[in-house]
Amino acid sequence: MKPYTVMAHIHSLDGEMREVTVLDQKFDGRQTTYIVSYGGVKCTAIFNPFSGHFYADDKYGRIEERK
Repeated sequence: MKPYTVMAHIHSLDGEMREVTVLDQKFDGRQTTYIVSYGGVKCTAIFNPFSGHFYADDKYGRIEERK
């Protein structure tokens, strides 16, 4: 998947919209979870088809790099 940028609601900013880079997406049979990068942090995000917006969880959905 080629990375692309979108506007998303950012959890740590109380839902303020900012630009994120979508790096990957995973489907677990029920919902699609996106891996995004915002401010140098990789985290999870979801897309709400009813609102048409992405929601990035940079508080509890952080993805730490393994060394």
